[in-house]
Amino acid sequence: MRNYPILNLIFRVRPFFFLKRFLPKTLLGRSLMIIVTPLIILQVVSAIIFFDRHWETVTRRLTSAIAGEIGFVIEKLNWDFQDDNKGEIFYQSRRHFLLDMKFFPNKELPSVNQSHVGILDKALAKQLAERVQLPFVIDTSSFKERVLIHLQMPNGVLEVTAPGERVFSDTTYIFILWMVGTSVILLGVAAVFMRNQVKPIRRLAAAADEFGKGREISSDINIAGATEVRQAGIAFNLMRGRLRRQMRQRTDMLSGVSHDLRTPLTRMKLQLEMMKGVGGIEDLKSDITEMELMIDGYLAFARGEGDEIAEPVEISAFVETVVTDWKRNGIAIDCHVEGKFELPIKREALRRCLNNLIANACRHGEHVWALTGKRQGMIEITIDDDGPGIPEADRVDVFRPFHRLDQSRNPKTGGTGLGLAIAEDIVRAHGGNISLTDSPRGGLRARLRIPQ
Repeated sequence: MRNYPILNLIFRVRPFFFLKRFLPKTLLGRSLMIIVTPLIILQVVSAIIFFDRHWETVTRRLTSAIAGEIGFVIEKLNWDFQDDNKGEIFYQSRRHFLLDMKFFPNKELPSVNQSHVGILDKALAKQLAERVQLPFVIDTSSFKERVLIHLQMPNGVLEVTAPGERVFSDTTYIFILWMVGTSVILLGVAAVFMRNQVKPIRRLAAAADEFGKGREISSDINIAGATEVRQAGIAFNLMRGRLRRQMRQRTDMLSGVSHDLRTPLTRMKLQLEMMKGVGGIEDLKSDITEMELMIDGYLAFARGEGDEIAEPVEISAFVETVVTDWKRNGIAIDCHVEGKFELPIKREALRRCLNNLIANACRHGEHVWALTGKRQGMIEITIDDDGPGIPEADRVDVFRPFHRLDQSRNPKTGGTGLGLAIAEDIVRAHGGNISLTDSPRGGLRARLRIPQ
């Protein structure tokens, strides 16, 4: 196949790419556009056909009748305008043809502005040229009321006044009125029906967004709309029920695991307390304490947010409360807020997330800064420190469970490797995201962004 660069360029560049910015973005707008576009095209085509056929045909027949009647009257007069029957002929013309005729002897054709020539002028001029074959001037400036025709006779000018109803048909306006009126009615009915069809989709999208942010939905969404929309709503309700049931089962299982693991550890601690004079007891106690810390970390990560219900909380005051708790322990931390923002959150889950981030900053830095604000419709919380930071190549891996930059696995220097993983899991459960960047303080910046 031969290569045609121009054709390849045309097919590569989408022809409607520049129209996308002007097209509606919502489903309702696009549905109405799909309905309205063919309707407008149909009206345009119908109007063109009507004006091209109906208007031209009706105008031609009306003007042909007037031209024929004028020709008949002129032949009836036999060119003798001095005849005593002239008045009778004009009277009969007015009575039967509705044509008012007057004769002005020794006159010339008047000058009339012929700059605007429409369909009526062309049709009437053509018929007069064929049937009367005399010089004439047409005045259709007030064609809805009357049409003036001046004919040049051998010894004067014949003025013919035809009523507007003889040359103009009201069916044109009636047709346009009916066409536009019915289109508006159909568009209104279509808009109402499409709005009712889109409303269940909006409810489904809102419920999915709320559920994705970890917020409690009081009841199942109302099943309505078309069959496909109903199926999607039923599937969403079933999916939500299954996920909630799995979360409850996981929480119950982990509660049992926590109890089963803590019971033997507690017995071991009691036995160690009763043993006196045996070497290595302090080391065993340290190992048991480390095991308890590890179990707490594992269970916290596996438990996630549990069955906690999201409730509206004033975020700025909430962050200040968390910072105040750390200040009581002698931690150098500053808190800055930019206004008051209310947000539905799971209080204890988000507290655990902030505590993990602040603990990580305190572990590696000497001073910590917390800032709460609003950026682009998102509540933003940043935790800065003045520590060594994290290399850019490792900022993605640190969110992996059990991943530690310190390979010694010493909990005193790096914890269990679950702090950032738990924080990310909690923020994502609220529909937000967390990222690590360089801090202007010289260390690491953890930025939480949660949608309102």
